[in-house]
Amino acid sequence: MALFKKKQKRGATGLFFDMHDVIECGYIPLTEEPTIATACERVAGIIGQVTWHIMSNTEAGDIRIINELSRKIDINPNRYLTRQKFIEFVVNTLLLYGNAIVKVYTENGFLRDLEPIAHSRVSFQADPVGYGYIVFIDGIPEDPENLLHFTLNPDKRYPWKGRGIITNARTVAENLTQAAATEKAFLKSKWKPPIVVKVDALIDEFASPEGRSKLAKDYLESSDTGEPWFIPAEQFQVETIKPLTLQDLAIADTVKLNKQTAAAIVGVPPFIVGVGDFNKDAFNNFVNTTVRKIVTGVQQELTKKLILSEKWYIRGNIWSLLEWDIATISTVFNAASDRGYVTGNEVRDRLNLEPKEGLDELRILENYIPYDMSGNQKKLFTEE
Repeated sequence: MALFKKKQKRGATGLFFDMHDVIECGYIPLTEEPTIATACERVAGIIGQVTWHIMSNTEAGDIRIINELSRKIDINPNRYLTRQKFIEFVVNTLLLYGNAIVKVYTENGFLRDLEPIAHSRVSFQADPVGYGYIVFIDGIPEDPENLLHFTLNPDKRYPWKGRGIITNARTVAENLTQAAATEKAFLKSKWKPPIVVKVDALIDEFASPEGRSKLAKDYLESSDTGEPWFIPAEQFQVETIKPLTLQDLAIADTVKLNKQTAAAIVGVPPFIVGVGDFNKDAFNNFVNTTVRKIVTGVQQELTKKLILSEKWYIRGNIWSLLEWDIATISTVFNAASDRGYVTGNEVRDRLNLEPKEGLDELRILENYIPYDMSGNQKKLFTEE
């Protein structure tokens, strides 16, 4: 957009071409803001890798139960989706909207299928008298006790309803969108560099906006990039101004700050949204905080709605997500193996090696004995 400014000095008037006055980026849904969407998709993708186990409480500790129900939950919760895609959809919906609804289908008392419902198909209505609420799917009322209702960040008024990250992330998303629009408009600016054209003010033809537009069209605009201008020397004087850069506008710093803020709101390390380098400790902290919080909420809802046994519960195994290098795994598990805590095949499994026959027994070094038997160990003497 061109802004024409008339100089007050007698005998000359100026034309100043600038990039724009105000860049309006317009409304954009939170789901379409690249930084927020990328962060949410990354969290959903990582949690989609979590395996889900049915555990049973015993006197000796919790043990894993492997049956058709555990296979249904962990392998094929939906007939059209893998576990990875199913969990990704649920978690992404949960982060962006605060609520994820899954419809449960049973047959003769057995779990048949789990159908994730798109957010656009769901609405909620609080009980005006009591504490409960009703879930509407495509306008049809459903009892929440018959659905899986995952929530994130409980609403202050209705604790059964989640808020997600929309409230906290809206301002940051607007800033990132505005920065992107400013950068795009800057790069598409017609006048590079900006210029000032001094014109003889006594020429009436150029005293009006229409006349100045005609001036720009006749003398300054060219059809080909780099083509020279031909202007009357007596009537025009052209001066260039050092153009602003994106660095001058602090766009890069603003974007970096907003991306860091967006990462903090979603709960991911900054490098996930393109700021900084990968950091193993930051990633493991992310798994132990953000991922653990969401996985805990999902496993509790699954246990509450799908498990009838009082001794069984569903657990999401997040330990496999932790970033461990081979040297660390080898050191930790070899030490555990020497003390009889794990078998050799369990160590091989952590190193992605196939099991070997004879490595399923717990073994310890002979000098690892109970404290009260320390006086009974044999001593080695050197004969003179």
